[in-house]
Amino acid sequence: QAQLVESGGGLVQAGDSLRLSCAASGGTFSGFNVGWFRQAPGKEREFVAAITRNGRNTYYPDSVKGRFTISRDNTKNTVYLQMNSLKPEDTALYYCAASPREPAWVTTLYEYWGQGTQVTVSS
Repeated sequence: QAQLVESGGGLVQAGDSLRLSCAASGGTFSGFNVGWFRQAPGKEREFVAAITRNGRNTYYPDSVKGRFTISRDNTKNTVYLQMNSLKPEDTALYYCAASPREPAWVTTLYEYWGQGTQVTVSS
């Protein structure tokens, strides 16, 4: 069973960048696909990015494609989300999640969740 802890959130201005980290413990980290999700107040949770176990494949929705980059370092049991050109609509609580099953882009397969880190983008 994986335990996940997010960090790196904060308050930034539109156009700025942030890098979120997701540190994992428990289980074999390289055995999990990892995804990032976000949820803004009053809205449903939204898929942001996913990366396969070996890091070779990544997935993004159109809303963040070209601005966000997911990566992982299995030697450090950590997944990163680099967020560039941030917009006010990116404001949300960002969660990372892990899935032991395939495929990585099926968001309903994510079983283990962190507590989230807040990202606020001011205009």
